[in-house]
Amino acid sequence: MGGSSFGQIFRVTTFGESHGVALGCVVDGCPSGLTITKEIIQTELNKRKPQNNPTSTNRNESDEVKILSGIFENKTTGTPIALLIENQNQHSADYDNIKNVYRPGHADFSYDEKFGFRDYRGGGRSSGRETCARVAAGSIAKEFLKTKGITITAYTKEACGIEVEEYDFSQIEKNFMKAPDTNAAQKMLSKIEEYKKIGNSCGGIVECVVENCPKGLGEPVFNKADALLSMAVMSIGAIKGIEFGTGFSVSKSNGKENNDPMRVNEEGNIYFESNNAGGILGGITTGEKIIFRAAVKPVPSIYMEQKSVEKNDNGYSNKTFAIQGRHDICLCPRIVPVVEAMTALTLADLYLQNTNARI
Repeated sequence: MGGSSFGQIFRVTTFGESHGVALGCVVDGCPSGLTITKEIIQTELNKRKPQNNPTSTNRNESDEVKILSGIFENKTTGTPIALLIENQNQHSADYDNIKNVYRPGHADFSYDEKFGFRDYRGGGRSSGRETCARVAAGSIAKEFLKTKGITITAYTKEACGIEVEEYDFSQIEKNFMKAPDTNAAQKMLSKIEEYKKIGNSCGGIVECVVENCPKGLGEPVFNKADALLSMAVMSIGAIKGIEFGTGFSVSKSNGKENNDPMRVNEEGNIYFESNNAGGILGGITTGEKIIFRAAVKPVPSIYMEQKSVEKNDNGYSNKTFAIQGRHDICLCPRIVPVVEAMTALTLADLYLQNTNARI
């Protein structure tokens, strides 16, 4: 199975399945001398874990990371960094009744068509649990970027149709929704409770802001910064769309309104009076904040009766069924750290690529 590696210089390969023995990653190309402790990685992993709240699954995984190689005395050695996260709380029997049934909204059908066989226990490799390995790798990329002054902040901008009205980043880790608006977060949770009672789910929007990103990251044509960020974020299973800056609203705008006026300040440096481009022009970063939004689909595992198809010895037959097991109601809060991780992996790789751009 290809497609499990990401990046050119700062390169990550992930492995493992939802109900397998473990998940993990190998990070290659990280410069030596970077301070990385188990606590740094664990802090990021803990942000992705279920938080015992109305939005998330009851699956109780410790997600304790084991550092197998590449770090000595809390410093990266410049050699491959291997990280392992063991599965400890699988309930594989929850999926026995649907091992031949294609769950609507999941990758069951497409995986079966591609490989002729699939791991039906929680979706196997297509499960959202796969993202814990990304977050572990992303924690290292985030630490690397911090040494360059680059910070990445993602948060729930909208969930179940309720949008934040205030932006106080200090509140993001203080509410279950990981929203910068505490009042909006409470309204989101109330709405999620309603969905939970009827066995349904809801989607939302995660926004990400990158600050202090230097000018010049990204390559012309195929390796544009926004193209690679789009690939990285769209590789997250539940993401169905992405937009940068003013995004799709540009279709209703005009050139005069949409162009970002440029000026020179008293120090002789160029700046932009607006940031409709979201910090990227021609696929190359401008030094302004990188801002993008990702659309998160409703959790496909719902506890309501659904129509599907069952695979049997004679071909296929129609099937009406209800999913069992433990599932999230809204994925936004748990996707926030995954978006940050994929953004960090992309920018760390582009940063290292850019060191070869000029003499």
